[in-house]
Amino acid sequence: MNMMKSNSCLFGAATVLLLSSGIPVATGSAGAEPASPEASTTTQNEMIVREAFEEWEGGVASVFSLLSPEVQWTIHGSGPVSDIYDGVEDFVQRASVPLISRLATPLTPEVHDIWAAGDDVIIRFDATAITTSGASYSNEFLWIWTMKDGAVIEAEAFLDLVAYQEVVDNNAPGDQ
Repeated sequence: MNMMKSNSCLFGAATVLLLSSGIPVATGSAGAEPASPEASTTTQNEMIVREAFEEWEGGVASVFSLLSPEVQWTIHGSGPVSDIYDGVEDFVQRASVPLISRLATPLTPEVHDIWAAGDDVIIRFDATAITTSGASYSNEFLWIWTMKDGAVIEAEAFLDLVAYQEVVDNNAPGDQ
């Protein structure tokens, strides 16, 4: 089989699969159909999240302001911090404060990709900081957010929990 033909079959099959799943896909016929409400929601949610991450990266604001007070945040994996957190306060106190209190500098993200489909937004990023002991902290994150009316109502987080726990275990909390 010719490689060019193989790739076009593969991409054609992927497009058919994505279209059948209901995920908006650019098909090369721009302007052929009016934007669906889902496409509008997709664009709006991606823009909200992208702007929030740009502000966080610039030290202006935090993406956590997008969280609904009733957000359900799940940290996947194994370790003391992997759990389901009910509400912002639960997430902040049990998952965020143990890490952030041991950082001497703000956590700074570097976004690699943001994907959106309807109410779901996926963010892949790295984040770095300096710990209270002067060591570097670096982690890779993948967050899956479900949004409603511009707020995150469900979140799933994937990260290196060993790196997280090393900071918590080996650094004293700083002045808050």
